[in-house]
Amino acid sequence: MWLPMLLVASTLILLYRWHRQSKILQNLSDKYVLITGCDSGFGNLLAKQLDQHGMLVLAACLTEKGSEELKKEASSRLQTVILDVADCQSVSSAAKWVTNIVGDTGLWGLVNNAGRAIPNGPNEWQSKEDFAKILNVNVLGMVDVTLNMLPLVRRAKGRIVNVASCTGRLVVIGGGYCLSKFAVEAFSDSLRRELRNFGVKVSIIEPGAFKTSMTNLERNLQNVADLWENAPATIKESYGEQYYQQYVKNMKNVCGKISPKLHEVINCMEHALTAVHPWTRYSAGWDCKLYHIPMSYLPTVVSDYVLCLSAPKPACQ
Repeated sequence: MWLPMLLVASTLILLYRWHRQSKILQNLSDKYVLITGCDSGFGNLLAKQLDQHGMLVLAACLTEKGSEELKKEASSRLQTVILDVADCQSVSSAAKWVTNIVGDTGLWGLVNNAGRAIPNGPNEWQSKEDFAKILNVNVLGMVDVTLNMLPLVRRAKGRIVNVASCTGRLVVIGGGYCLSKFAVEAFSDSLRRELRNFGVKVSIIEPGAFKTSMTNLERNLQNVADLWENAPATIKESYGEQYYQQYVKNMKNVCGKISPKLHEVINCMEHALTAVHPWTRYSAGWDCKLYHIPMSYLPTVVSDYVLCLSAPKPACQ
């Protein structure tokens, strides 16, 4: 008796949620969206996808080369600007550029996608400056861009989409990257509650491991090699060469399982910008859905045990 009723109720709830989330806004062709980090990866693909769907894309690139290549692959509607999110003057200049373009219409969407992932590796192998290189882009840069664009987003009663990571739920590597993604989650949560009464909606994208320039194996291996090479002799003695070799092996194993299906992330971003009722959080990738997020809810003693099973062992243990 109760089981059939429960199944029917669950089915109706799922159908209602699907129907509610499938509703897409009208008049998307007159909405401006600013995307940071459009030289490659998620930002580049999102800019082209939204442009194909008729939206007014303002693509912020770090380099002139990235800007020129993107414009070649997009329509004349898409406009680009050079933006280093870690440079306050660059952010201020980009904000004035956006203001001149959108005018009284305001900025419908802001996608904080720009980020960096290296240096990363064992915490003790790094310096404060190594942490700062990531935090200045992934956290302080995102905050600076958001604060500069907020008046325009409020004017349009638009959307803010912040790119976090599954590692903003579960730390899997030392250094500033996971630290920065936890901060993105916190900043997004505070923004969502503060801006709710202004009609602004804030969404968080939590991708798993996808094949982008940030997950390039050769680049990450070189990063770890540089950290190990420059580490003080006392640290090398404590950790040992075997620790370094096992760390590299683990990194290769992880990179071998990275998904090339970037559209899974891009579609989440687009839904957050165009749906009538966007989700608060989007988890992209099966590794995020089935491993990282469930693991983050387990008791710490359990998650620590699982994560440490394949961790390298130091020479001084």
